[in-house]
Amino acid sequence: MKAIHTFTEEQHNELCLALSNVASISPYVEYSKFKETMIRNIQENLIPEFFIKLCEHIREDRENGKQVHVLKNCPVDNEVPDLNHDDPVNDKYRLKKTFLGEAFLGTFAYLLGNPLLSYASRNNGDFFTDVVSINRFKGKRTGFTDGDLIFHNDRTSHPVRADYVTLLGVRCPANDLVYTTYVDGQDIINHLSLEQILMLSENWYYTEVDDLTREKAENWEKSNSHAILQGRNICFQDTLTKPVANAPRGAVEALLAFKDAMTKSPKVRHRLENGDLLVFANQAGLHNRERIEVNNAEDTAKRWLLKTYSFKDSKVADTYADYWNNGIYGCAKDQIKEAIKN
Repeated sequence: MKAIHTFTEEQHNELCLALSNVASISPYVEYSKFKETMIRNIQENLIPEFFIKLCEHIREDRENGKQVHVLKNCPVDNEVPDLNHDDPVNDKYRLKKTFLGEAFLGTFAYLLGNPLLSYASRNNGDFFTDVVSINRFKGKRTGFTDGDLIFHNDRTSHPVRADYVTLLGVRCPANDLVYTTYVDGQDIINHLSLEQILMLSENWYYTEVDDLTREKAENWEKSNSHAILQGRNICFQDTLTKPVANAPRGAVEALLAFKDAMTKSPKVRHRLENGDLLVFANQAGLHNRERIEVNNAEDTAKRWLLKTYSFKDSKVADTYADYWNNGIYGCAKDQIKEAIKN
């Protein structure tokens, strides 16, 4: 996918300098201080005007229906540690000493007016998480496998879902072709009949939890029953979203038609490289991961993307206030008691 902007070296260096005071603070240890310093940077006009205008352009694009954007040559940390993939999260806590990528992603979300979302059961509630392989999930149904990922929304089975997902390339092997693919929900709908759309808009479906969620919450097997089409949004995870036991035949046939429509719909693909930022609407479409060509499986398994979830705006975030874990704004807890276990 073509980037909407590639930062020049001069712009890159100017951004790095502007974020340097934030990048020295660990958001994993002192998140409040990190966030306060980041906001003060913006309020004191320390962020370069070209970056502010770029974020304004992305907001305008979104209003006009464009849901996927790529930036290149973004600020990332110069020193990226090798992680132990038996426990990469705690290894990151121990080894990562600078947080430039986190400062850039946090500032980007704030300028877009997108409050960050995290999950109490993931990475200890961190607002900056990692797309990395974890050895025990090799071949499993989770984003932490080292293999391909089926088309999905992130956290499909969870009642609190991000409006936007942002990925920043921290370590992307140069010799392997690993792509993130996005299909717009409207393109899928365009291949469906009115009858199919109406059926998919009813609560005839459920989504099984992924393998990491199953590990974190052993009694949580699936979501409540839900619609796949929810106004302009989609709630679907291929192979995990299925009809409920009492679903009418029409609901089953509509699900098959939906899967056919996914295949027929146009796709946009991007191969993340070091310093690439890819941001897309999580619920307005579906995305996957495809390993097109892997020349060195060991290197590809070390691929590391820094990731944030975010809401469309504070008004949307506020509707989930009952889910905040220990009163931490934006950190959602798991509501296991609400999940069905048919």
